Amino acid sequence: MSARQAASSGSDSDPRYANVDERKRKRMISNRDSARRSRMRKQKQMEDLVNEVSKLQNENNQLMQGINVAQQRYMEMESANNVLRAQAVELTERLRSLNSVLQIVEDVSGLSVEIPEIPDPLFKPWAAPVFSTAYYDIC
Repeated sequence: MSARQAASSGSDSDPRYANVDERKRKRMISNRDSARRSRMRKQKQMEDLVNEVSKLQNENNQLMQGINVAQQRYMEMESANNVLRAQAVELTERLRSLNSVLQIVEDVSGLSVEIPEIPDPLFKPWAAPVFSTAYYDIC
């Protein structure tokens, strides 16, 4: 029997050491329980973090999809706006041409024709020309 085993077996029979051994055993059990609880807490924290990462990735994907949709709509609106601007310029030029014809008719016939003022669509695209009823009566 080794010296350690002899000391251990001696402490088992000695009542002075019985309380010390019992405290050691309880402390070991308490430490195991504490370590188990610590591992469980860490595992729960890890699971919570993984869930949060997943949730944030989903939210990020949704935001990116929303941004892509908004960019696509912006490009469509910008394209439509460019077409409308070009049409406004073309119509303004046609109106200028018609107004010059009206001016010639007024000069030749002597009739008084109200010729509307044409706004510049590039400076004030929201300002539409105002026509009087006399203009529509002639056309």
